[in-house]
Formats: sequence, C-alpha cells, structure tokens
Amino acid sequence: MSPVSSKPVRPVAVVSYAQAKSVRREDHRNEVETLMPVITEVFAKIGVTKNDMGFVCSGSTDYLVGAPFSFVSALDAVGVWPPMRESHVEMDGAWALYEAWTLLQEGEVDTALVYSFGRSSPSDLRRVLALQLDPYYLAPLWPDPVALAALQARALIDAGKASEADFAAVAARSRRDALGNPNAQVAKDQTPEDLLGDDYVVAPLRRHALPPITDGAAALVLAAGDRARDLVERPAWITGIDHRIETHALGARDLTASPSTAIAAEAAGIFERWGSGPGAVAVDVAELHTPFASQEGVVREALHLADSVAVNPSGGPLAANAIMVAGLMRIGEAAARIMDGSASSAIAHATSGPCLQQNLVCALDAEPGGKGS
Repeated sequence: MSPVSSKPVRPVAVVSYAQAKSVRREDHRNEVETLMPVITEVFAKIGVTKNDMGFVCSGSTDYLVGAPFSFVSALDAVGVWPPMRESHVEMDGAWALYEAWTLLQEGEVDTALVYSFGRSSPSDLRRVLALQLDPYYLAPLWPDPVALAALQARALIDAGKASEADFAAVAARSRRDALGNPNAQVAKDQTPEDLLGDDYVVAPLRRHALPPITDGAAALVLAAGDRARDLVERPAWITGIDHRIETHALGARDLTASPSTAIAAEAAGIFERWGSGPGAVAVDVAELHTPFASQEGVVREALHLADSVAVNPSGGPLAANAIMVAGLMRIGEAAARIMDGSASSAIAHATSGPCLQQNLVCALDAEPGGKGS
C-alpha cells in the first residue's frame, strides 16, 4: 500500500537560516546565551523580529541538560513578551520544523520560527542515548550507540554492501568538504588511506567513522506564499516532507536497509518528481543526517540518489553533530544553497534513534511547484 502523501496544499519555504559555530565544548555560554546570537542573526537576515512570527517551535532534550523543562528557559533567547504561540518537541529540530510546516498548511499563520539546541559535552552520551532503547530488553543492557552502529556496519560488510574503505572514503570527503564551512567542528584534508590507519573504537568502526561530540544551535524561519516572496528573493520551497519510524526491536529489523527512509521519500513526492529507479534521483544537493560513516550508503540507497548528487557539501554530521540540532542543520544547509543560487533542488534527511530507526525526508526546490529554476 502506498504511503499517505505529505505534499503541501499551501506553499511554504525556508526564508532564513543561521547556526552557531559547532564546538567540542561550549564552556562559556549556557543554552540561552548560545541561542541568542543565532536568533538575532536569523531575524536580521530578512529584517523581521519575533513579533512578526505567527508561531515558534523548538526541538531539544532535557536529558542533555539534566534539568526538566529546559526548553522553557531557552525561550528567553527569543523573548517571551508579548505572549506568542509556541510549542516544543522532545526531538531533533527537524521534527519541530515538521510541526511548524503542518501548522502553516492550515493557513492560520504565515510565518514561523524553528530552532533547536544541544550541548552534548556535559553528558555521557553513551548512557544518555541508551535510554531511548526498548526499556524491557535493550536498555537494561546499556548498549551504547557506537556499539549498535558497529553491529550495523558489520551487517553491511557481511552482506557485501560496504567495506571499511568505503567508510573511510565517506569520512575523508566529509572532512574535506567541511573546510569550506566556517561553522564546522572537524575539517581536514586527509585521504581515505590516511584514515584507515586510525584505531578501532568498536570494530569495524574506526575513529574517523564516528561523529564528533558537539555543542551547537541552529534556527530558521518558514514563511508561506507571498509572505515568503516578500522576505527573500529566492525562497527554498518545501515541496514535500514526511517522517516514518521502524520497530523498536533491533532484532526484527534489517539493519542494512532503511525502509522508513524510502517510505518517507515516497510520501514526500521525491520519487514521483525525480524518478524512482535506483540511482535515478539526481537533485543538486542532498544533506544526509548519517552520524556514522557506515550509514551514508544505507540512506543513499533508500533515496535512490544518483552518483552525481553532491552529498553533505557542508561536511555533514561527521563534521559537526550536535544532538537535537544536526537534523535541522541538514534542512538549513540544503535550503541555504537554494537561497544563494548554488542549487535549484535538494533533499534533506534527519534521523533519530539507534541505527536509523526514525527518518524524516524533506524535498526543497527553487520553485514551489518543484520545477527548479
């Protein structure tokens, strides 16, 4: 059965994007202080203020901060007076964008601010991320995300779908591309052969195949119809967006494939627009939230991306991977390339959960009808 379509009934676009510089540890600023310049920048780019926003939605998790309702205090970065229509998701900011996009479809508001923040450095991520696992069978064993990703990588190698050399090639390309991104955390010019000399963290994953621990924040503004055209010369129109989830039971999944990504892509109209055959989707840019180098090939296959597609030209999550932010960054980075004219079509992908359990796919275009320019 085909998935329910998630195509827009009202054209909505990303009209501004800003992010904090990704760092290994933010020692001098709290979440509010990190967010404030990002919110200021995203508004200043299009000459608006918080009072021009019909809706505000954020994504974060209290587990990283170690305090309940941390998103409430983070609202100080936006300004809580006069009162505003606001919501929050305990999820990556990409899912906050999905909520804002859905509200804009209703026609009640014309603009929305979406932001997310995450400071991974104060936490023990291996323990924190184990808490998202099945509470009866998996979480009591405390398997960390690196070990689970290594299981997925081993499954890919055993199935003949990938090799350690492939993982090194992804990491080398990502780090090299990050040299052009002033906000990236890890940017180096290294060959895959250099990286294959790294030590294993959990075999078959070497150090370069893992995402860095990152503190960061990002924000973007959505606008509908003529309001988007008023705010920016070249909006990045969201022509389709959808997200799907796979079973909580890792043992019941084929870790070498990502059917939830494929279903989300179909519902977002990607295959209908650009072709459904393997290697047929030839958009200009694809920003993929694949925290481990071994996962890029899985998502590329699910999206049917052509070899010509520029994947993660920002450096992607291997260059900066702030928890709760990296998925929203993929949408922001893809949209930024459409807004600056360097791309006409793009796909952005966000994930959450172990081994690509939950996946969101967003199609972006220079024209609201998806024809490019």
